[in-house]
Amino acid sequence: MSHAQVIVVDVFIADSLVKKSEQESAMLQVSDAEAIIFNLVQPLDKKWDRELVTLLTAIDRILAIPVTSQLDFPHWDNSAMDGYAVRYEDVSGATKDCPTVLEVVEEIPAGVKPLRYIQSGQAARIFTGAVMPEGADTVVMQEQTQKQGDRVLILAAPKPQEFVRHRASFYQAGGQLLPPGITINPAEIAVLAAAQCREVTVYRRPRVAILSTGNELVAPDELLHPGQIVDSNQYALAALVAQIGSEPVPMGIVRDRPEQVKKAIAQAISVADVVLSSGGVSVGDYDYIDKNLEQLGATIHIRSVGIKPGKPLTVATFPKPKTQQSVLYFGLPGNPVSALVTFWRFVQPALRKLSGLANNWQPKFVLARTRYDLTSDGKRETYLWGQLHLVDGNYEFALASGSPSSGNLINLAQTNGLAVLPVGQTHIPAGEQVQVLQIN
Repeated sequence: MSHAQVIVVDVFIADSLVKKSEQESAMLQVSDAEAIIFNLVQPLDKKWDRELVTLLTAIDRILAIPVTSQLDFPHWDNSAMDGYAVRYEDVSGATKDCPTVLEVVEEIPAGVKPLRYIQSGQAARIFTGAVMPEGADTVVMQEQTQKQGDRVLILAAPKPQEFVRHRASFYQAGGQLLPPGITINPAEIAVLAAAQCREVTVYRRPRVAILSTGNELVAPDELLHPGQIVDSNQYALAALVAQIGSEPVPMGIVRDRPEQVKKAIAQAISVADVVLSSGGVSVGDYDYIDKNLEQLGATIHIRSVGIKPGKPLTVATFPKPKTQQSVLYFGLPGNPVSALVTFWRFVQPALRKLSGLANNWQPKFVLARTRYDLTSDGKRETYLWGQLHLVDGNYEFALASGSPSSGNLINLAQTNGLAVLPVGQTHIPAGEQVQVLQIN
């Protein structure tokens, strides 16, 4: 090797070391990075970022405005039991040895309007959900009665107003039936249907552009050549985005060429609320993401986080013309495991907050007993993937089988929890408690 070549190599190594040193010095703790990201997220605008959907398509959407109803719930006084509608004063002293005898003057099935006013000494045969007749204030369950022709024997005294569901006791017309910022689940669908809400106003789905960078990447349907790998990140991230109710916008593979990367980022920020790229955020010669973000006018808030796996993480914002919101950019690591871990830890809660959820968008951690020894080098907050199991009311964590390497995408299958080893902790023995991030 010539003297000139030695100098070039030395300069290259020195430059790489400087870049690595700069990244290490800018590395944020996980909690600090989380705070920055969550503060950057501004939920969708409840006035402009909403749409009207039919009740049958509202499942899993986020309610944008309060729902009220002009109906009382229950709509009228009704029976909570099959039995007899009576006047309490007539039956307050009834016993099995000295039953009260009442005349049955009417039968009231559910859905039928009562026709008779219940006088003293009278009763109406009534069924669950049926409207209470005027004059009656109590229901005696049929098990405490004995029918004899057009008479009924009351064999036990009920409590006053027993088994009567009073009008508006569940909800009074005009009040708030459902608050904004909640997910519409099947129970909420039932409430909306009962309130005769055939359409409901929800937040639109956030649009998330997804692109993968790397000369080595090929699509799943392409032939693999030596040195190439399949772009699994595009598909995994699109699935994760869709799973939490956002709209994925896959934008394909971008080669490691500065102008191509810059063009792809510019296109992505023009069509999306959030952009996810994977790869190109480390300190290598082919890592162009940060440089292109700066050239396009982004404000870079995070360049590196003390998390393992997933240290090279870029978070930036682009202003949106004529709005108070920004396009949020996540430059995720290219390593598939690192990309998923950083998504679960940072991106997923950010998207949930952006979507309009008022509560429960934050990461959820639970305490679990680990079935296996957990280890790390203690230098960064370490996340180990595996399965959470609920056993007799308590969580247990089983480490994924096989190599725990971040390069082992295969054993990530069936993961539903990430065990967390804090900075400075190198070992949690089997049988001890560990904090676990729930990811699904």
